Amino acid sequence: MDAQDPASILSPSEDLTPLEQDVLEEYERLAENMKKLASLLDTVSNSPTAEILDGLRQLERKTSLVFTLLKASVYSIVLQQEIYAGGEEGEGS
Repeated sequence: MDAQDPASILSPSEDLTPLEQDVLEEYERLAENMKKLASLLDTVSNSPTAEILDGLRQLERKTSLVFTLLKASVYSIVLQQEIYAGGEEGEGS
């Protein structure tokens, strides 16, 4: 299979409608994005597993901390609402 210049393959032609030309350009962009993705995946697959695991452990710790802080905030809000609701009931009686 001969490698052809993409510009010559996708050059505007009298045989193509504007829609067809747009579709071909989108396919070209998609092909470039797929090449970038393949390159990135190749880089990731070649990186040491220990490095990836260390990064995931750090992420897990941070996520756990955020979850704990979120639970504490929600508990605080619920508690404040209960106190506020209790104060209104006491005043209304």
